[in-house]
Amino acid sequence: MARGGLIIFDYLLDENEDMHSLLLTDSSTLLVGGLQNHILEIDLNTVQETQKYAVETPGVTIMRQSNRFFFCGHTSGKISLRDLRTFKVEHEFDAFSGSLSDFDVHGNLLAACGFSSRLTGLACDRFLKVYDLRMMRAITPLQVHVDPAFLRFIPTYTSRLAIISQSGQCQFCEPTGLANPADIFHVNPVGPLLMTFDVSASKQALAFGDSEGCVHLWTDSPEPSFNPYSRETEFALPCLVDSLPPLDWSQDLLPLFLIPVPLTTDTLLSDWPAANSAPAPRRAPPVDAEILRTMKKVGFIGYAPNPRTRLRNQIPYRLKESDSEFDSFSQVTESPIGREEEPYLHMVSKKYRKVTIKYSKLGLEDFDFKHYNKTLFAGLEPHIPNAYCNCMIQVLYFLEPVRCLIQNHLCQKEFCLACELGFLFHMLDLSRGDPCQGSNFLRAFRTIPEASALGLILADSDEASGKGNLARLIQRWNRFILTQLHQDMQELEVPQAYRGAGGSSFCSSGDSVIGQLFSCEMENCSLCRCGSETVRASSTLLFTLSYPEGSNSDKTGKNCDFAQVLKRSICLEQNTQAWCDNCEKYQPTIQTRNIRHLPDILVINCEVNSLKEADFWRMQAEVAFKMAMKKHGGEISKNKEFTLANWKELGSPEGMLMCPSIEELKNVWLPFSIRMKMTKNKGLDVCNWTDVDEMQWGPARAEEEHGVYVYDLMATVVHILDSRTGGSLVAHIKVGETYHQRKEGVTHQQWYLFNDFLIEPIDKHEAVQFDMNWKVPAILYYIKRNLNSKYNLNIKNPIEASVLLAEASLARKQRKTHTTFIPLMLNEMPQVGDLVGLDAEFVTLNEEEAELRSDGTKSTIKPSQMSVARITCVRGQGPNEGIPFIDDYISTQEQVVDYLTQYSGIKPGDLDAKISSKHLTTLKSTYLKLRFLIDIGVKFVGHGLQKDFRVINLMVPKDQVLDTVYLFHMPRKRMISLRFLAWYFLDLKIQGETHDSIEDARTALQLYRKYLELSKNGTEPESFHKVLKGLYEKGRKMDWKVPEPEGQTSPKNAAVFSSVLAL
Repeated sequence: MARGGLIIFDYLLDENEDMHSLLLTDSSTLLVGGLQNHILEIDLNTVQETQKYAVETPGVTIMRQSNRFFFCGHTSGKISLRDLRTFKVEHEFDAFSGSLSDFDVHGNLLAACGFSSRLTGLACDRFLKVYDLRMMRAITPLQVHVDPAFLRFIPTYTSRLAIISQSGQCQFCEPTGLANPADIFHVNPVGPLLMTFDVSASKQALAFGDSEGCVHLWTDSPEPSFNPYSRETEFALPCLVDSLPPLDWSQDLLPLFLIPVPLTTDTLLSDWPAANSAPAPRRAPPVDAEILRTMKKVGFIGYAPNPRTRLRNQIPYRLKESDSEFDSFSQVTESPIGREEEPYLHMVSKKYRKVTIKYSKLGLEDFDFKHYNKTLFAGLEPHIPNAYCNCMIQVLYFLEPVRCLIQNHLCQKEFCLACELGFLFHMLDLSRGDPCQGSNFLRAFRTIPEASALGLILADSDEASGKGNLARLIQRWNRFILTQLHQDMQELEVPQAYRGAGGSSFCSSGDSVIGQLFSCEMENCSLCRCGSETVRASSTLLFTLSYPEGSNSDKTGKNCDFAQVLKRSICLEQNTQAWCDNCEKYQPTIQTRNIRHLPDILVINCEVNSLKEADFWRMQAEVAFKMAMKKHGGEISKNKEFTLANWKELGSPEGMLMCPSIEELKNVWLPFSIRMKMTKNKGLDVCNWTDVDEMQWGPARAEEEHGVYVYDLMATVVHILDSRTGGSLVAHIKVGETYHQRKEGVTHQQWYLFNDFLIEPIDKHEAVQFDMNWKVPAILYYIKRNLNSKYNLNIKNPIEASVLLAEASLARKQRKTHTTFIPLMLNEMPQVGDLVGLDAEFVTLNEEEAELRSDGTKSTIKPSQMSVARITCVRGQGPNEGIPFIDDYISTQEQVVDYLTQYSGIKPGDLDAKISSKHLTTLKSTYLKLRFLIDIGVKFVGHGLQKDFRVINLMVPKDQVLDTVYLFHMPRKRMISLRFLAWYFLDLKIQGETHDSIEDARTALQLYRKYLELSKNGTEPESFHKVLKGLYEKGRKMDWKVPEPEGQTSPKNAAVFSSVLAL
């Protein structure tokens, strides 16, 4: 690239992937390296590859050069020194046991930072390895006070080192001296992490690049020199701007005539009378009766001949000022982007607004989910009925014990929420940022009678219009899901088909693992006025906040800690009428609640359901803000920017606690930590646990005393108010180290906002800031310190090979003569890498909702809801290749709108257990078979598998999917149907009258074999490209239609049935 930013040339590296390092050895030679077993040398003058040097696996990620050696860093933690002419290895340093992060060379010193292997994985090593290049040995390691991710020598007067962490801390020290904490500075990145760092050639400027794409430039002078022979940058085109005098708009007497405007004697548009500029809607004219009479409907579109009663492109209309029908009319733009800018949302931050998926003719394929989620965590799609609970599913998933224990559960019940939640958690584990959908979980949720009785199942119309109070709804759902999971996991009877699922060490005979995590044991005491006292033991899975009486009437702003309200809510005392055995009648009694055992996870429903509770939260936040302002005095800044002097105080105890900014203190009443202590007289002490307490007591002394526990805030679920749609629900979740380690390979904690498929890192103060005008708290989750250490967090896959063995059909009328498949024998169990042909057929539960825009284009509001009706798997190798071992018809209890018989081959009655003659099973039974095949590592071959797996609700790794749609596809060309491919390559006529999944699965297998034959197992892509060009040319000539000669019959299942009968 030129100095002006113009690209001089592009060089395509065909055989290289994951390129990591570039090294300019001189003015015309470039070395290129990455995760492959060679390094290329490229001549920049001729743009030609001049040399290829072989290196050891796994390749080179960092390259440096001195006057003696090339230095190559590897992901294994080693640094090799290579000859400048032959590139042969001369010396090698084994720097780190885990991996290498960065290194630099200056003079006779080499300094490196990296990761060391620990029991729990890789950990950032705070010791820098320093090597003397004269003696070729290590010298004393340098201990630093930050987690080093990048380092560079800055040789000015001395050979200083700059050590940078990804969180933005920067420390300067001598490589042979001691690191001083006072030499730590901080870079405030726009994104959460620093991704790169470099020093200018003049050593006068430091450049930092963060994860949001911003570059931070630090210099030691106002006008630094970046290069030794620096000159002005030559831009491609000079910037030509007419110079106008600057205007200061803060001056009231500023003469506006300084801005030249053309002279005119007409009235200006700004002088237009306000009465004439009021918006008046235009009523659409009625459709001509002749058009309605002659119209024919195809789907949801009507067609009719033009009666020629109106002029072309001209519609007469009248403005009716007196028509009251239009007084409340508000125009809604058709673009989703335009809808987001509506006036009542001005106070709501854009990331908190309700997100919707914009569907196109390709469905979801061209929707950019990465725009909303740049993390590796998975969001959840919102278009499924009753998906309002997406935020709570994410909260449960990011509780590490719940995630592990739920995935270890498996039972025989057809609709078990614990099983379905475990399947969904497994998908969230596998996803690398792609959104998932909880369709199977919500399908089981809709079948639970208790959910319907509690009003948790919303009709589509209520969900779209927002008639339900989402805050109350999600709090009822929270209580319901904990109770239901507790009941589901109390079932200890494990059937033979699912053996191994009950072997968990977490479950006791009297309680479930959910009970161990969430249950709080209590004593309920009832004291009658006659003096008799009744005590009974009970337990609860969550608490509801009980606010002080008359709190709204006190306008003086009395301070009331959250800990006080929480203690009042847990140790509740109330007067009520109850039966007294001594008096033998109902008497006024005083009921009190004492705690016997505190839960590991404290769940709180906020119950902010009226203006009274909302005013209480608002008032307490204002009081807390005034107290914080008074406490810190003038030390509070308006923003988060700190001076260099602030960061120099980090080394002292007084400097460890930075003063918060005004924005961080607003609308905050909720503490990040609370401390609970069980007293000897069965009492409970609750207090807020602040950062000052953390500094004074330390994390270890907090639980030294018996019965003292510190709870940290882990999640908050909030209701975003929206007067038009009823609002939405979002969650702030503190994602722990184990999740970051699995997804990103780093160990740190971070708060994130989860808004369906929108996921964004946030500051921790944002999780406890509640502007009651639009952001109302609903649910709080606090967890005990060191919770994960109390539980065995190993996930043992409970699905065993026995799920593939023969099973009975649900259909009463099925006979052996109707069998279309042969189950696998014990000696046929699939192995890693085996091929399995797969095809699925679907039925429609809800029709698509769409609208026609004014320009005639179609806009999909809500896609059709599909349900899997038939799943077929055929053997991909062996003597029985092509014979199905799964051909399950899926029983459904939901109403089917369209069986799609022409495309699916499913007929009414095929899914009804009373009259069906097919092999009918439950969705869960077939789902377990596919999950076992995925977990064992088979490769699925099929046509259009992406949609199949999406509707089945499975997450399959990409390296286990061989889709003939993409194998026989050229970029920027249309996708080709299975029927045309079978006719062109295999000379087969399939899908004559209807589709058959056995036929489609076997055809896809044959096409994959044909692909391997034509491409020579993928070794000759150029010859296969010519075959694809011939395919597309033939398709265009045939209009992509297969010829139908007379008397042609499709082979259908004849070969299958003959093979089945022979076996």
